[in-house]
Amino acid sequence: MESKIRFRLKKIIKELEEYRARHTELVSVYIPQDYDIVKIQQQLSSEQSTARNIKSSTTRKNVTDALERMIRELRTYKKTPPNGLVCFSGNVAEREGDSDVKVWSFEPPVPLKTKLYKCGQTFYLEPLKEMMTIKEAYGIIVIDRREGNIALLKGKAIIPITSFTSVVPGKYKTGGQSAARFARVREGLAKDFFKKVGAAATDEFRKIENLKGILVGGPGPTKDEFVKGNYLGTEIKEKIIGTVDTGYTGDEGIEETVTRGEDLLAQEEITEEKKIVKRLFETLGTDPDLATYGKNQVKHAIEIGAVKTLLVSEKFNPKEAEKIIESAENIGSEWFVISDETREGKQLIDLGGIAAILRFAMA
Repeated sequence: MESKIRFRLKKIIKELEEYRARHTELVSVYIPQDYDIVKIQQQLSSEQSTARNIKSSTTRKNVTDALERMIRELRTYKKTPPNGLVCFSGNVAEREGDSDVKVWSFEPPVPLKTKLYKCGQTFYLEPLKEMMTIKEAYGIIVIDRREGNIALLKGKAIIPITSFTSVVPGKYKTGGQSAARFARVREGLAKDFFKKVGAAATDEFRKIENLKGILVGGPGPTKDEFVKGNYLGTEIKEKIIGTVDTGYTGDEGIEETVTRGEDLLAQEEITEEKKIVKRLFETLGTDPDLATYGKNQVKHAIEIGAVKTLLVSEKFNPKEAEKIIESAENIGSEWFVISDETREGKQLIDLGGIAAILRFAMA
């Protein structure tokens, strides 16, 4: 799910979470893809008839009104959208006895498999929250003859799993038979170390249901020896999408593997975010008049049409962010929602959580 779609879905969920009824009178409906929307309308009409038997006159009115608004909303659709349809309706008035019946309907960002009708004190949002969960992941292995690291790249977050230190000694400089014998011992220890790292990586990555691929990094030719050897389980080895040269192992090596593997991980949002934030800081460093940050400065830049690219942190106030994004869209700006889980995302938070690259310098 793209960060923009995730941002807007998160906003909808947050808004709907704020409503709570005094009785079971908020209606939630999930219509799966390819399901006949007319059948749902018929079901809701039947529920409306049943609701007329509710003893409490206030609850009865609120439920029947919510169902009526939802039925009218569903009639605006000729058929169920490709991914299905989600619909919510209910009286969200703050004072008891007042009436403010609202309805929300939208196509979910991923195909919906569940058919559901639920009436409760809150809107039923669990299927939408499940959609927000990042399911796809990449495995990261960083290795040389001294150290091995295993990590997971899930969405934008790099999650270290485990690390190993080998007992392989450095190269022996003295010649003769003892040197040859030492080299054989050294190679044997290296292979034992590769087996240890490979077995651990195989065990860990087998647990990941949606492992999309594996990236192997490390200094020098060691990573290639590791990939070519039979150190990983067959099904895990088949998931390797490439190798990357790094200057380090450890946490720095993992970060470097992700950064240098951008082409191989081109579909992952983390690479796009890193590029955008990097471009912002490069502009601030080389041509500071063409970049700005902070809420008031960015809003002013949008007002005069100066914003080319808007960057908003996930930590920034959602309601304010939506208004600023809408204003930026009105002047043709591109925009990105930046996760707070990356090093670059934390740098943006330090700038107030919002920044912009400009089309022209502001006076």
